[in-house]
Amino acid sequence: MWELVKAGGWLMTPIVLCSILALVIIIERSHTLQFNKIVPSRLREQLITRLRENGDIGRTQLMNVKEKTALGDILATGLLYRQYGLESMTMHMQNRASVQIHQLEKNINMLGTIGAIAPLLGLLGTVLGIISSFLAITDGAMQDPTMLAAGVSQALITTAAGMIVAIPALVAYRYFQRRIIDINAQFETQAGLMIQELYDYQLLENNNATGIKQPDRYGAVHEQLNNDRSSMLDQNKVTTVIP
Repeated sequence: MWELVKAGGWLMTPIVLCSILALVIIIERSHTLQFNKIVPSRLREQLITRLRENGDIGRTQLMNVKEKTALGDILATGLLYRQYGLESMTMHMQNRASVQIHQLEKNINMLGTIGAIAPLLGLLGTVLGIISSFLAITDGAMQDPTMLAAGVSQALITTAAGMIVAIPALVAYRYFQRRIIDINAQFETQAGLMIQELYDYQLLENNNATGIKQPDRYGAVHEQLNNDRSSMLDQNKVTTVIP
């Protein structure tokens, strides 16, 4: 292996560094982007059940939920601000979701950058290897084929090394991108279901405002019509009495 790296020339150094960095990012993101750690199952159901049983969840308990998982951060933030109404609750959950998605995307762009520049480094090594081969020909490499072979081997090794680094990096980049999209969709689904259940079970703090009986907007109209009808009946009675 060392002989191949040495034969590839100085451009093998940045290619090897890119491979090490890509491997570290893939291992770190694979550990971080585990679905069960980010979106634990039945978390929303547990919060709603506790609200229905106790009527409220203490701030200390909600802060503990916020610190454990990304989904817990979003849902607990919404419950902390439910006393200020649905609009404030939704806005704060959206803000926390944006923060969590930004944290999940950490180093993902670096992985895509490695997948893009590794083939270019390999191509640059190919060009330099071909140039060195032509220079060797002008220096009399036809009598010494080893001088020509050195440039050709450099061109092939750097090209292969660039491809070997780029292909896994791009595959991992696309995979992690899709995983983050799925996680974001789950954030939206869980937040929407929680708001719907708060409405269904009348657990919103401003439910008394929404539960107030709305005034009959047509009451005044009906009352006016009844008054007009009564006055018309009185007039008819008067006309029948008068000969």
